[in-house]
Amino acid sequence: MAVKHEIKSQLAKLLATEDLIVEHRNVDTAQFEVRSRVLTLPRWEKASNGVYDALVAHEVGHALFTPDRDWFLEFQIPPQFVNVVEDVRIEKLMKRRYLGIAKSFYRGYNELYDQDFFEVEGEDITTFNLADRVNLYYKVGSFLPISFSSIEKPIVDLINNCETFDDTLSAAEVLYNFCKEDQKKQERAQSSDVNGELNGSSDGSSEEMSDEELLKQLESEIDESGFDSVEPEEGESYGGTASAQDDIEVHTLNKLEDALKDLTDTRNNLENVYVELPKLDLKNIIIPNEEIHNKCNIEWDEFIDEFEIFSYTDIFGEVDQEFNKFKKSAQKEVNYLVKEFECRKAADNYARATTSRTGILSTEKLHTYRFNEDLFKKVTTIPDGKNHGLIFILDWSGSMSDVMLDTIKQLYNLLWFCKKVNIPFEVYAFTQEYPSLEGTIHRSAYKKKHGLVLIDETFSLMNLFTSKTNGKILEDQMKNIFRLAYRLDRRENRQYPVPTGLGLSGTPLNESLVALHQIIPQFQKQNKLQKVQCVILTDGESAPLRYSREIQRHWEQEPFMGSQYIHDHCVVRNRKTGHTYSCNGLGHWADVTDLLLLDLRQSFPQINFIGIRVLANRYAAQFIRRYAGYEGESYDKIHKRWKKDKSFTIKNSGYHSYFGLSSNALANDDEFDVEEDATKAQIKRAFVKSLKIKKMNKKILGEFIELVA
Repeated sequence: MAVKHEIKSQLAKLLATEDLIVEHRNVDTAQFEVRSRVLTLPRWEKASNGVYDALVAHEVGHALFTPDRDWFLEFQIPPQFVNVVEDVRIEKLMKRRYLGIAKSFYRGYNELYDQDFFEVEGEDITTFNLADRVNLYYKVGSFLPISFSSIEKPIVDLINNCETFDDTLSAAEVLYNFCKEDQKKQERAQSSDVNGELNGSSDGSSEEMSDEELLKQLESEIDESGFDSVEPEEGESYGGTASAQDDIEVHTLNKLEDALKDLTDTRNNLENVYVELPKLDLKNIIIPNEEIHNKCNIEWDEFIDEFEIFSYTDIFGEVDQEFNKFKKSAQKEVNYLVKEFECRKAADNYARATTSRTGILSTEKLHTYRFNEDLFKKVTTIPDGKNHGLIFILDWSGSMSDVMLDTIKQLYNLLWFCKKVNIPFEVYAFTQEYPSLEGTIHRSAYKKKHGLVLIDETFSLMNLFTSKTNGKILEDQMKNIFRLAYRLDRRENRQYPVPTGLGLSGTPLNESLVALHQIIPQFQKQNKLQKVQCVILTDGESAPLRYSREIQRHWEQEPFMGSQYIHDHCVVRNRKTGHTYSCNGLGHWADVTDLLLLDLRQSFPQINFIGIRVLANRYAAQFIRRYAGYEGESYDKIHKRWKKDKSFTIKNSGYHSYFGLSSNALANDDEFDVEEDATKAQIKRAFVKSLKIKKMNKKILGEFIELVA
């Protein structure tokens, strides 16, 4: 069974009770950096869940209990001896803190022992030095019989009783001194066997201590050792060195470390790249509503002044007439939306209503006292409704030119609905063309840093509409954007210019989703809202997303801050929620959008994210296949609805609901209008066409209100 790395990351954070940075990288051993609080785990693809849990719990033990002090500046102890004692201490403390984790250690070490990770099969354990036997005793002692001499037991007890890292260092020093003395004793014994009577050392009168003398010395060290300590930067790799002449090693530590390397996946040498979303300064991204419409009015005024033969009526008369006609016809859909919204709100209030007794007798029921025990007046309490708000993100890219007007009409329906039911709203259009105050299109909304998602300096969000304006100003602004939509439509030939910076551009949809992390809380706070919906109106996929990458070029002293597109080995990390999102397996570069939407949904679980995709008929099948596959029941069901209603809803994308609407159907007028001399067949076709368009609108609008209410 494959191990889910993200789940193990969450396990580490839960055990550590802090927001650790957990990274799965191509490293040989696990490491914990105490200062930066980064837990680096190898990609143990071949490890079972039991082993993985034990290894993660061990590393979290270092995160919780190993202090951040440079102990090797004061103690000359080989790091391996400190490791042995510290492993015992932190695993003891982890078992004490989480009673159930003892089973995880037991199962994990049992599996490691069965697979001979310590390489002790067929070995005589009694020949191992004390540090090796202590390491085995506290890791696999339940499966391997290990004994200690009367001289060694006080040291084992000292290790077992360590509570602080100071205790660890003192016990490690005692352990190291014992092993060093024991090694000298063995070397002298071997030398004596080889050289016989050479140098008169065979009588035992040399420097070698007897067992009794060694025991007394150890007891003195244990009694007199002061518990001063300091600690490493990394849980598994302690600093500090012994003298150059010492070559004592803890072989079981080395064997385990080498064996754990075999658990990593060596087939893939590409390193994971962890990227995070930047926190953006909205002042450098959002173009104020008033600025946009002032620009429209000023530049159009200048155009009329330059060409005196034109007037507002001459150049905007036809477009404004179309706007007024559309506004009048749209009232049916708007009123339908209002009715559905109020009905659903009333139903919700009824469902949440509670009835209780007041304690006051009801005179109308007194005469029924013989057969009715309920003689008290009752009161029904209906809780206050929630404050609603809507945020709209409008695609202002070049591909929208053919459907911009139809999309704007759908947006206007929703805005008039919001105005009628007093729902606050903000409408933003993303662009890469709007100039800054200095006349350029470069503005910095955050400080670039290695590993942060890159937000291009040309990215802006134009605040086209806001509920903060009054009705008259809002209508004038809606006329401005309606005129722009007509002007930008390639099918139209209008004489007035597009104001500077308001032309169609690229598709920074992903950048807009990143900005929503700051826009949504600000919108909620300013309007004191409980329930917010986010609606994104687009006709296509977002441009690929990049992240900043620091590169050291050999001809430069300072690192160069470059960029790279997000790829399969990227992992998007949200430090606030603790979630990570692997990009491995994304079938399409545009799937990053769904990943960002998932992150938004987990960051703001009370908010619905609704997509409205305006589709030309020739692109519908391709879009459906992306979420429903090339064949099967799901594809057939959606495609059948598309053919019948020219609309459909997708539920398995990053959005809560992703509505697909036919641009051709939206462009058709739903008014039942025929010529005076029309035949019966023409009247019938016009009537059926009007009913179909109304049916499509009502279905989509009904589903939309179900999410919003």
